[in-house]
Amino acid sequence: MTKRLLQINPVLRTNTSTGRIVQEIGELAMAHGWESYIAYSRGRDGMKPCQSQVVPVGGKADVAWHGLMTRLFDRHGLASQRATRELVERMEDLQPDIIHLHNIHGYFLHYPTLFEYLARIDTPVVWTIHDCWAYTGHCYHYMFAGCQKWKSGCGNCPQRRLFPTSWWKDRSHQNILDKAAAFTAIPRERLTVVPVSHWMKGEMLQSFMGKCRFRVIHNGINLVTFMPYDDDLVRYKYHIYKDRVLLAVASIWCREKGWDDLMRMAAMLRDDEVLVMVGVTEGQRRKLPKNIVGICRTSNVDELAQLYSLANVFLNPTWQDNYPTVNLEALACGTPVVTYQTGGSVEAVTDRTGMVVEQGDVDAMLEAARTICSRGKRFYGEACREYAMKHFDKDERYADYLRLYDELLR
Repeated sequence: MTKRLLQINPVLRTNTSTGRIVQEIGELAMAHGWESYIAYSRGRDGMKPCQSQVVPVGGKADVAWHGLMTRLFDRHGLASQRATRELVERMEDLQPDIIHLHNIHGYFLHYPTLFEYLARIDTPVVWTIHDCWAYTGHCYHYMFAGCQKWKSGCGNCPQRRLFPTSWWKDRSHQNILDKAAAFTAIPRERLTVVPVSHWMKGEMLQSFMGKCRFRVIHNGINLVTFMPYDDDLVRYKYHIYKDRVLLAVASIWCREKGWDDLMRMAAMLRDDEVLVMVGVTEGQRRKLPKNIVGICRTSNVDELAQLYSLANVFLNPTWQDNYPTVNLEALACGTPVVTYQTGGSVEAVTDRTGMVVEQGDVDAMLEAARTICSRGKRFYGEACREYAMKHFDKDERYADYLRLYDELLR
């Protein structure tokens, strides 16, 4: 009898990390004989092409109302009741063998309704935790703010004005109580929580979800796309002519990703060194000093792989991260990584693939980069690529989920 998988995530778009992950897990499941369904927010994504069968949830009006409830009353995840009831009815019809949750925040679900249903059925539930929202009273990450209130119950949230933004009400204390009641209602033997890093598992063990059953599964990447390149096309395209190329990449450059730190580093660079920053906005690019080459966000992954390959070293001065994909991409292209001692950012770095320095120590990061440059890419390149092939192959990481599904069904 064909097994049936239902995944739930707000977006399907493959230019988002979670959208790409749910689609590719679904494709691998189908290749192994499963039926694959993905429930997502129609109000956010419209109708998107997908090899899995799609289950659209709600519409634009639902997203708008949910956004208003979030902005005014800090009720993220506590609107969209009708859309969620309709999803539950669809789930009753589908009768999936495995229900795999990803992000359930994103202005499209009423999580108490969803979890009340999940708690009373017998279907195994897998929940991949991509950020920290599930176990805090408001925020999706707390490291940059240095906040530990989620351990004791939240309240007086220092990040209320950040995503998911609330302009008026601070409901963070009640939110964490509501989440605890909903998310611990599923019997332990039927819920497997999958943090994407060991760091995140360690954090969750200190939260109200600490008694859940955990299985860490790291994210993977496409090792055919991200591989070492030998040509210098991007060097000439972007006029990168210095001997030592320090590369940094982010989807959005901000203080949390280390923007201020890299601006400080720019003043310390030597004449033979250049810093290349990928992902800047046009406004940010115009403000960069002359020894920083700014490249706006690109959807050309081949060009991005060429930039990784061109660089002598990849810098990741992030102040909060779970398991950054950019580190994996750099290593897959044979480029060593220097990162701060931040969250799960260190989990892909060994003494053969890069260096880790204390958070905020710009001098130490630059010194580590210079040490790596002095040793040369040949010292690191083969080890970086081998480590990536052993640990980051997306098909292997998605296969970890299929093995987990089969284990739960046994």
